[in-house]
Amino acid sequence: MGFSLGIVGLPNVGKSTLFNALTESSKAEAANYPFCTIEPNIGKVPVPDPRLYKIAEIEKSQKITPTYLEFRDIAGLVRGASKGEGLGNQFLAHIREVDAIGMVVRCFDDENVVHVEGSVNPVRDIEIIDLELIAKDLESVEKRLEKVQKLAKIGKKEAKEELEKLLKIKEILEKLEPLRRYKSSLPEEIWNYASKELFLLTTKPVMYIANVSEEDLMENGGENEYVKQVKEYAKKENAPVVVVSAKLEAELAQLPKEERQELLKEYGLDEPGLNKVIREGYRLLDLITFFTAGEKEARAWTIKKGTKAPQAAGKIHSDFERGFIAAEVVSYDDFVKYGGWVGAREAGVARLEGKDYVMQDGDVVIFRFNV
Repeated sequence: MGFSLGIVGLPNVGKSTLFNALTESSKAEAANYPFCTIEPNIGKVPVPDPRLYKIAEIEKSQKITPTYLEFRDIAGLVRGASKGEGLGNQFLAHIREVDAIGMVVRCFDDENVVHVEGSVNPVRDIEIIDLELIAKDLESVEKRLEKVQKLAKIGKKEAKEELEKLLKIKEILEKLEPLRRYKSSLPEEIWNYASKELFLLTTKPVMYIANVSEEDLMENGGENEYVKQVKEYAKKENAPVVVVSAKLEAELAQLPKEERQELLKEYGLDEPGLNKVIREGYRLLDLITFFTAGEKEARAWTIKKGTKAPQAAGKIHSDFERGFIAAEVVSYDDFVKYGGWVGAREAGVARLEGKDYVMQDGDVVIFRFNV
């Protein structure tokens, strides 16, 4: 499975409209972006990156292959999901499977679209979802506590250490706060235990997707009072907020590529809001892109920030990692400035890097290997 972002939200906030627009926009550009649906609610969406096309233009590449982000449309949540209301446990199990959460919140008034809570209040909606995730995490922690306390009583050293971690985690959750707010302040061993061993839902990073009306988008870029409330709330955890109109995105997704630009111009936009959702999701997951380029193909690859050259090579083929010798690397800016591989080598900006080289976003690379 690739890196995945789960689209969540209460019913009637525009969540599925947004997801359908994401996947439809990919289908509409199938010639350039091969689209893949793994299940009805999972779509692989190309990451928009103009750098790839510039590299392909320079190298006169016959084929262009973008990198992808996986989006999952997770069934609408209702108050009480942690106790099994609505799709309850199914909803929460699906969140456990994703790497990050895109929380869609309604930031528009429309008397024809009934809000499940009876009124539009985006911060309340966020808190409803968070409370359900917190409740489920508390349930997981309390179950684990029962087992660990018994082991600690009979003197198991590891159990005593684990008990301390569990009690600290429980203390935060009982304040009805998501654990993600404490990532920078919790000791690393407690954070890793909560996120990588207990797989707690509130450790997942979150971005907020403020769904506004087309009118608000045209008049003030979508910056209405509801959006301001979401942005203020997001500051608590330094979370990104992306403003989109799901209705407009759905309209755009149905149009041919050339007509999309005309409609975007009418709204004073340079690009679809979905591009921002994809890019922010990419950043939220702490991902970067490197490129390989030649006459046959220009291709973008996704890796985690901090990945070293041999492991990056392994993304292309396991043989590349196993037999890694060196990586010939040029930064994107230098690649463009000197007109590709030939010019970069002549200018002395192409360099050979070894096994300890940490890949940088925008690196254009040729891996040297021997198996």
